[in-house]
Amino acid sequence: MVDEIRVFDRRAVRRQRARAAADFARFDFLARAGAERLADRLDDIKGAFGCVLELGARGALLREAIGARAGATAYVVADSALPCAAAASGLRVVAEEEWLPFAADSFDLVISNLALHWANDLPGALIQMRRCLRPDGLLLVSMLGGRTLIELRACLLDAELEITGGASPRVSPFVDMRDAGGLLQRAGLALPVVDADLLTVSYADATALMRDLRGMGESNALRERRRGFTRGEVMARAAALYAERHAGGDGRIAASFEIVTLTGWSPAANQPQPLKPGSASMRLADALGTQERPAGEKAGRG
Repeated sequence: MVDEIRVFDRRAVRRQRARAAADFARFDFLARAGAERLADRLDDIKGAFGCVLELGARGALLREAIGARAGATAYVVADSALPCAAAASGLRVVAEEEWLPFAADSFDLVISNLALHWANDLPGALIQMRRCLRPDGLLLVSMLGGRTLIELRACLLDAELEITGGASPRVSPFVDMRDAGGLLQRAGLALPVVDADLLTVSYADATALMRDLRGMGESNALRERRRGFTRGEVMARAAALYAERHAGGDGRIAASFEIVTLTGWSPAANQPQPLKPGSASMRLADALGTQERPAGEKAGRG
């Protein structure tokens, strides 16, 4: 892996996830929201997926959400943090999402809930996940998107600039929904579908929000983050800015979480294929009830 794409400190990611594992049930609302969206996608798909790989364990949360829908006869859970893998049930493996130890064509379904936004090489991780899939196998991923924590990001930046005259990265760069479809295609997945939901959660104050992030194992793990404790006046100013800008009439602040859901299939000969250009049986103009004009010709004014 080259330095240019090592955005995250993976040791810090593992440490934070391990620390959060024991008490994660108190802070699992976001993971539950992601799991529900993945389960909804499976509801729309006919057939069973006998062998399932879950990447990024959150206890039994995802398995409970999709187990019956998937029709799994074998269920493997992999996580980079030992306590997270240990908290899961069934077959468990400690493994990095970017270095999967599985043979090609091993699974019918590879699924991941709110874990891949910590991958340094997301395209590479998706390629490995596709490689694990059997032909016509399904990839289902939920991850945090670019609109996540936009309020906190701006307030921390402005507070640090105001107090110290400089700023260090404090909130992770999340995937942009507009780029996600291209990542699926780059990984060699067929029939890619991407959608996103924006959740707004209210908190008593910025301190309560950051306490939840720690409880979820989602604190700052950027390689270029400032080491050591942040000055108290910076955090106090960030909290004040947050309250000024984003508090409602009840005094509670709003925090945004964007969940991006990606769906793709391992290529197979029996999948639907796009028609060749010029093979349509009806002209688009006829279907729309309009008059076709050569390119560059403007419609007349009546």
